[in-house]
Amino acid sequence: MKLAFFDAKPYDIPSFEKYAGAAGMEIRFFDTRLTADTAELAKGCEAVCVFVNDEVNAEVIDRLYGFGVKIIALRSAGYNNVDLRRAFGRIHVVHVPAYSPYSVAEHAMALLLTSVRRIHKAYNRTREFNFSLNGLTGFDLHGKTVGVVGTGKIGRIFIDICRGFGMRVIAYDKFPAKDAGIEYLPLAELFAQSDIISLHCPLTEETRHMIGRDAIGQMKKGVILVNTSRGALIDAEALLEGIKARQVGAACLDVYEEEADVFFQDISGHILNDDVLARLISMPNVIVTSHQAFLTEDALNNIAETTVRNILSCFENDGICENELCYRCGNVEQCRKERKERCF
Repeated sequence: MKLAFFDAKPYDIPSFEKYAGAAGMEIRFFDTRLTADTAELAKGCEAVCVFVNDEVNAEVIDRLYGFGVKIIALRSAGYNNVDLRRAFGRIHVVHVPAYSPYSVAEHAMALLLTSVRRIHKAYNRTREFNFSLNGLTGFDLHGKTVGVVGTGKIGRIFIDICRGFGMRVIAYDKFPAKDAGIEYLPLAELFAQSDIISLHCPLTEETRHMIGRDAIGQMKKGVILVNTSRGALIDAEALLEGIKARQVGAACLDVYEEEADVFFQDISGHILNDDVLARLISMPNVIVTSHQAFLTEDALNNIAETTVRNILSCFENDGICENELCYRCGNVEQCRKERKERCF
């Protein structure tokens, strides 16, 4: 079995070589992203493996289908970059729903702590032997109210971490977790009551730019925003305006809505063409990491193992994969709980 692996990075390769090699798979690693122009690299392969910034739109799916590709294997939980409607009946799509929810939740808290205790500023100062404490005053997380948007596995782990700090937790989710002991509120009330808001929900048409000008206007003055989910959950221009107006006290971002041409590569020797991102990074109360919340040894091994298992499941026995994303019933993920046969 041959697998075309797009947008490959040095940290991806060891774990995939380990698990795919054990399964007798041949992987062709490509450092380029999957687009309509690069889809031809998948010729001769039964499956392709893609990440969050690969373009898996209708045109790409049609080209892959024409080359005989049978499986699109996402090595991520999110699938907003895949046209599932177009893939249905042509190519099976699988993903990794839970590789290490702890890695993402812990990174969200790391960003928050770095911001409120000014760790990044202190680090830069002491490297220059500046041991002044002026301007480094933070605040206690204990007693603060954190609003968690999205209470899936990552969101609930983040809630547990916040409770360990003695924070009051409120949450919003379109599908609340039953008997979870979580205080759910309407989104507008969460905005109004939260000192800190952390996003842990998927990107859909409904959630795109859920944090925009109107939402920011409903928030407490000085609110801290944390996003380790998908960049387009936040309208970046509205965020920039909110920071300049002192309505947003700080932003901790591991994702950015226009990250595809910037993140995961070294462009330090080039001019950054994205003015909004450049201005955000220049703000003293903004911390940006380049989509690294998932990046732990535990997560990388889990991603590789699950991805290889997903591919094998589609080819072996009855071809049913528990992690398939199916458009047929409209529930995408939920239908797999009762799935007794292949989607098509």
